[in-house]
Amino acid sequence: MEENKKNGSCKGDTAIVVRGYTSADNREVQRIFREGMMEMVFDTAFRGLMHHPESQLIYAALTVAVYASTGSLWLACGVMPLVLMARCYYSKKAVDGYLKNAWDMQDIAQHYLESPDRHLWLAEIRGSVVGTVSAHCLQDGTVELQRMSVDHRFRRHRVGAALGQKVVEFARLRSQVSSTGALSVILGTTAYNAAPHRLYLSLGFRCVGVTEGYSTPGTDQSLLEQAFYRVRHHHYRLDLQ
Repeated sequence: MEENKKNGSCKGDTAIVVRGYTSADNREVQRIFREGMMEMVFDTAFRGLMHHPESQLIYAALTVAVYASTGSLWLACGVMPLVLMARCYYSKKAVDGYLKNAWDMQDIAQHYLESPDRHLWLAEIRGSVVGTVSAHCLQDGTVELQRMSVDHRFRRHRVGAALGQKVVEFARLRSQVSSTGALSVILGTTAYNAAPHRLYLSLGFRCVGVTEGYSTPGTDQSLLEQAFYRVRHHHYRLDLQ
């Protein structure tokens, strides 16, 4: 595992220190990761609805059908609140399933301290852990950026940029010292919030594809789940050479 050499950047008087993970950091890393994932419930259930016209059409048709069959405007008006509740329920269900399938985060020490192909870093501000990110070296030499999450109280302090730069620096170093070194860094996101996408673009990534109707780990793809939980997966790549 890479030594915990500290690298700092700052915004104003706020210094950001990026260092390697230690077992003593487990509680804070787990908290930040889980809180970041739970934010995806609102992002997917509500903000995501604005990006899927096919879902809007289905819900509108359902509202019309209720009104046509009952003649009650009140019942028809009650459709959308129920739809939003269902979207929130299935988004929460999907996130819970994802967390259960995040096997590397269930035993961080085993997967990041004992493997030369996996690295986990965290960001500190004034001694407090405020963000995490990991890198996974794939068999073809590509480095995958994963598990980036920043404490919501420090989103405007360029913590994400410092963590992303660390992964890119790691990949560049690997490409220089290894014959099978990294040629690119990849990542994927289902976020509808524009901020993560701006961050990746600022780091030099470019969007190379979008998967509609992406199946996140832990989902069962039942009919109800497909009706109330739908995400798109953006694929980003940064070529090193």
